[in-house]
Amino acid sequence: MTAGVRTRYLSRWFGCGLAIGIVSLFATSVAHGDDWPGWRGADRSDVSKEKGLLESWPEGGPKKLWTNNSSGLGYAGFAVVGDKLFTLGMENDVEFALCLNASTGKELWRQPIGQRFANGWGDGPRSTPTIDGEQAFFMSAQGDLACLSADSGKKIWAVNMSQFGGTIPAWGYAESPLVDGDRVICTPGNEKGAMVALSKKDGKLLWQTKDLVAAPHYSSPIVAEWKGKRQYIQLLVDSVVGVDSASGKVLWQSEFPGRTAVIPTPIFSEGKVYVTAGYGAGSKMVSLDDGSAASEVWSNKVMKNHHGGAILVGDHVYGFSDGVGFAVQNFASGELTQKEKSKIKKGAVAFADGRFYFVQEDDGKVMLIDASPNGIEIKGEFVMEPQTERRSPSGRIWVHPVIANGKLYLRDQEIICCYDIQKSK
Repeated sequence: MTAGVRTRYLSRWFGCGLAIGIVSLFATSVAHGDDWPGWRGADRSDVSKEKGLLESWPEGGPKKLWTNNSSGLGYAGFAVVGDKLFTLGMENDVEFALCLNASTGKELWRQPIGQRFANGWGDGPRSTPTIDGEQAFFMSAQGDLACLSADSGKKIWAVNMSQFGGTIPAWGYAESPLVDGDRVICTPGNEKGAMVALSKKDGKLLWQTKDLVAAPHYSSPIVAEWKGKRQYIQLLVDSVVGVDSASGKVLWQSEFPGRTAVIPTPIFSEGKVYVTAGYGAGSKMVSLDDGSAASEVWSNKVMKNHHGGAILVGDHVYGFSDGVGFAVQNFASGELTQKEKSKIKKGAVAFADGRFYFVQEDDGKVMLIDASPNGIEIKGEFVMEPQTERRSPSGRIWVHPVIANGKLYLRDQEIICCYDIQKSK
């Protein structure tokens, strides 16, 4: 990411003056922390700006700082801002928003937002909260979108995706709401229009994509600006689309037939949009020639990412590909340049300070991976402990790892663990 793009993202989250200061800090500081205000971070790239982290782990892994055993069931991810960690959970047939002290794991508040979502793969929420200043946005698995006070958890407003024609997907609403300026973007799906923009202030409908009809699936939208057009890019069940940020009008649409479930978040870089999905769907890149027209660059089966995430670092995409293993894929050409199948099993990935943090879904093994087009090396590993005894037999450890302010956060249902991954000062 260029310094200019980085400044725009930081300006959106923190304000222009502070953003300039932070960008300066990037250039001069040896070590610094970084907030993680929502799904895949501030820019939804899953690339943390953290520095000064451990380059390898001792036997047994990094030091554990705390464990919280009462966060509720579900697969909700983390947002971390300052000294607060936000997520969701489910107990006693109620899904709730949850805020913990990010340094101690102590509960600060919880707020009910919806009823229990029951599913054979595991009950409860699947989304990650989005934090924007004093407001926090939470999506329940049944499509309840709640805007709460980030400080107290007090409810500001709430809507349900059914108000916009949405019906609950087979495995529940799993998208994480996107906040951009004065609006909240989400994907209720179905006949009234796949995507909506709501007022951040009061939840009122600003627009709905009436010319875009699709059943809701599980991907989360991103914001992009190209050739003077600001747009929201979303991966739907049968296509990847870009819609105008101001009106919701479809700018472009490119076919990408998903199978069973379409989950990973799109990647945008310099006018190129990359998507991937599991169940044999594969991966694809399109070029936004003038911001309102898309042409296919390539399409193949190199990366078939189910739901563990794919990350663009430099000129390559990294992630676990079904049937391939941990894969390194050339972004421009789509070619496979490296893979590791024997030592790394299926799981979720994040990136910080030059290395990948990977959590295997079957056994909770956590790995620090040094990967590039030249090779893949494991620089440390440990098994997350404790692990839940309440997970559905069909469920796995599916919550993505999060790196924020020198700490690594992991979750297995009601259990959240925090580790110190900073170098010694």
